Order: sequence, then C-alpha cells, then structure tokens
Amino acid sequence: QVQLVESGGGLVQPGGSLTLSCAASGIIFSQWTMLWYRQAPGKQREWVASITRLGVTNYADSVEGRFTISRDNAKSTGYLQMNNMQLDDTAVYYCKLYDNWGQGTQVTVSS
Repeated sequence: QVQLVESGGGLVQPGGSLTLSCAASGIIFSQWTMLWYRQAPGKQREWVASITRLGVTNYADSVEGRFTISRDNAKSTGYLQMNNMQLDDTAVYYCKLYDNWGQGTQVTVSS
C-alpha cells in the first residue's frame, strides 16, 4: 500500500520560510516524478513544482525563484523549500507520486 506523508506545514510571517517534506512508502520512490500541489480556500488545486527521477525541476510562475523542490531517493523523501513567502502562498500543500496523493499539510502565511 502506497503512503505519502507530508509534514513541515505551519504558520509563517510574510517573507518567512518553511520546508515541507513528503515521505513515501510502499512504492519505489526513485522511479517516479514527484510533484507538489496546493489548494487555497475556495480555489482549485494547482500545481506548484515537480522534480523528475533524474532531478529535472519545474516550477509554477507564481513560485519560481522563491521555492525549491528537491528529493533524497535514499530516504524516499521529497522536499519543498519555500522562501520569501507571501500571503497568497496560504494553502494546503499536497505531494503526489504517480497517481498517489498525500493527506496534505496546512501552510498559513499571516502577519
């Protein structure tokens, strides 16, 4: 059974930083592209960033230059480093591997 567990969410002030983690089990993590999505209140879930099994990264325009996606295949864990966070970054963040989703972790940016 595949399980993805996100962690690292919380409350941060504008301009602050957070790092999210996504720990995978029940799947060969290194074989799959890992993606991060987010869903703000009242909005549709949107793609944030992705990293292929070879480490090629892509970002949504809204986070380019502020967020960094990475992965540690030995630990079957992916990460999303978020810097210079803005109010619009407030959302539940989800990781995805193949067609499997994590349960999400809440990120709130507020002064």
